[in-house]
Amino acid sequence: MNNQKYFFSVDLGATSGRTIIGRINDNKFELEEVTRFPNNLIVQGGHYYWDIYALYFEIIKGLKEVARRGLDIVSIGIDTWGVDFVMIGEDNAILRNPRAYRDPITFEAMDDYLQNVVTKKEVYDVTGIQFMFFNSLFQLYAMRKENNSALKHAKQILFVPDALSWMLTGEAVCEYTIASTSQLLDPRTKQLDERLLASVGLDRGKFGKMVMPGTRIGVLTDEVQQLTGLGAVPVIAVAGHDTGSAVAAVPAKNEQFAYLSSGTWSLMGIETKDAIINDLSYDRNFTNEGGVEGTTRFLKNICGMWLYERCRLEWPDEVRKLSHPELQGSAMQVEPFRSIINPDDQLFASPKSMIGAIQQYCRDTHQPVPETPAEICRCIFDSLALRYKQVFQWLQEFAPFELKTLHVIGGGSLNKYLNQFTANATGATVLAGPQEGTAIGNIMLQAQAAGLVNDIWEMRRIIANSLDLVKYEPTDQTAWDEAYETYLNITNNK
Repeated sequence: MNNQKYFFSVDLGATSGRTIIGRINDNKFELEEVTRFPNNLIVQGGHYYWDIYALYFEIIKGLKEVARRGLDIVSIGIDTWGVDFVMIGEDNAILRNPRAYRDPITFEAMDDYLQNVVTKKEVYDVTGIQFMFFNSLFQLYAMRKENNSALKHAKQILFVPDALSWMLTGEAVCEYTIASTSQLLDPRTKQLDERLLASVGLDRGKFGKMVMPGTRIGVLTDEVQQLTGLGAVPVIAVAGHDTGSAVAAVPAKNEQFAYLSSGTWSLMGIETKDAIINDLSYDRNFTNEGGVEGTTRFLKNICGMWLYERCRLEWPDEVRKLSHPELQGSAMQVEPFRSIINPDDQLFASPKSMIGAIQQYCRDTHQPVPETPAEICRCIFDSLALRYKQVFQWLQEFAPFELKTLHVIGGGSLNKYLNQFTANATGATVLAGPQEGTAIGNIMLQAQAAGLVNDIWEMRRIIANSLDLVKYEPTDQTAWDEAYETYLNITNNK
């Protein structure tokens, strides 16, 4: 990959991060991982924090490596998880490490805010955002109530990818897709809502200029150029929310698709021109997040492989030593639909024991209790696929077009058993891939800013041309339809 021009992608998740270089050549893309590193949650004084300086250090480290290799970097783009933010003081210094969305201060804040400040329906009518206790609106409310000193003295508040871009360039922006996760933004105006800001003691001036994906933020500061050995490389505001970048990488041929971003969380949705905000979307707690080229990602969060990952941590060493295909293969030998759960039940949000929570749910609903790892794994996979069917059917009710295909992207696209179950349950053709959707979308948006691609559909054509997607067609639909009726009875009566 030498003697070429590259795009530098920073992809940060809630547990780890990576820097990746990519290029487009002969109507195809290529990726190469440069560095990989942990993103450690810091627990101190009863609060949870992200180490923003450690993340900055790792970005610098990745940039140093590409400089050492003599690679020609066209631009840099950063995407991260949603909702969290960094506070900047009057002296242009970070006031403290940012709170993490799992901080316990937010647990009671949402209900308190909705009961005493602005009603739930009023908030949804403005934002169209799914209610989750860690949304930025409720974090800010909780911090204000605790008289948080950093919030009190903040000159600016920047969402995490924008804060890291500011550390590289000195320029402060508010990128649209990441801002849309906050429950502070009106997707109709595409601006932060003044009333909601005022409800937590803030005004619009605390945030950077709103920019859309593909906007050039600035170039590396002299300091960063010295640290890395690079020149004045531009930093581009990609879709700063990782799911926004991932959805940009869905290799769809037309708009008649749904997507499932599959990992620790599952996010199932459609891409629409306008937000969908009505009584039904409110009742079903769907969310409207910003997409590329002014689109809306209308989606629902589903508790995904978090269930499986947590159980795997609890199983004995001899089980944990099994590969994922070995463990999941043993689950396929277990009787199907023996035990069914609602993956989004509150019982599974943050239990001390995920195995215990699954077993308790089954006892409460008078089902056989799964005991072995294979039985528990099969219960999780069956239940996730049935939940996907429910949400897919809801999406079809909302979509202004027929949903013909479900694209599975992210790490879960490699899970052949769950992909087949998803096709069986939904009755849709499932196309799996790419696994690296977020990094690909990040790089493609940089390529668009550089003038190498024209629009989202050209990006998607290049992506499809570069991949061998795995297709799953529905089978055993009668059995899955019967299981779905059982799922509805269980989940509606719990």
